[in-house]
Amino acid sequence: MMRPNWFLALRVPPGDWYPSSLPPPPEGFRCFHPEDLHVTVAFLGNCGETAARRAWGLADAWDLGPLSIALGELVPMGNRGHYSALSFLLTSGRELIEAEIEQIRDELLVAAGGEPESRRARAHVTVARPPRRASAELRQEGLRWAGGLKLEPVELLVSEISLYTWNENRASRLFQIIESRELTAS
Repeated sequence: MMRPNWFLALRVPPGDWYPSSLPPPPEGFRCFHPEDLHVTVAFLGNCGETAARRAWGLADAWDLGPLSIALGELVPMGNRGHYSALSFLLTSGRELIEAEIEQIRDELLVAAGGEPESRRARAHVTVARPPRRASAELRQEGLRWAGGLKLEPVELLVSEISLYTWNENRASRLFQIIESRELTAS
């Protein structure tokens, strides 16, 4: 079995907006469990629990308190021709969250034994993934599905930062929260 990935993220509270407001995705796509919704702060990879906890020890550097966010367009994330996820971009709270991620992410990555990130932060909430070996046709079908979604305006309060890893039973949920703390403005 592969070593599990670890990451720090802002937990996005589930609500009646998801998944009931989304039509089923194309066959083979996997929708996230409502409890798995999050905004990634730092993806640590398969660094192991000890290294992940070192990074978690620096999570107090997150300076933003509870924050209201709104979800916008559902877009593909990852390689353009071979995207790995369909995610809602944030329309409200996005600039603040991205600036905060860029301010603390490299310190978290280095604490976990990784390298600093060269890409800009892009605050998003992933809701679906295509199969790993999805054909180009199936990926196009996923893009049509995403393009046809018209989500009613949704405002959510993000109030926790958490340390995540893979769930032991990935058939039910992809991730599990190891530790969380309430966000408080410094």
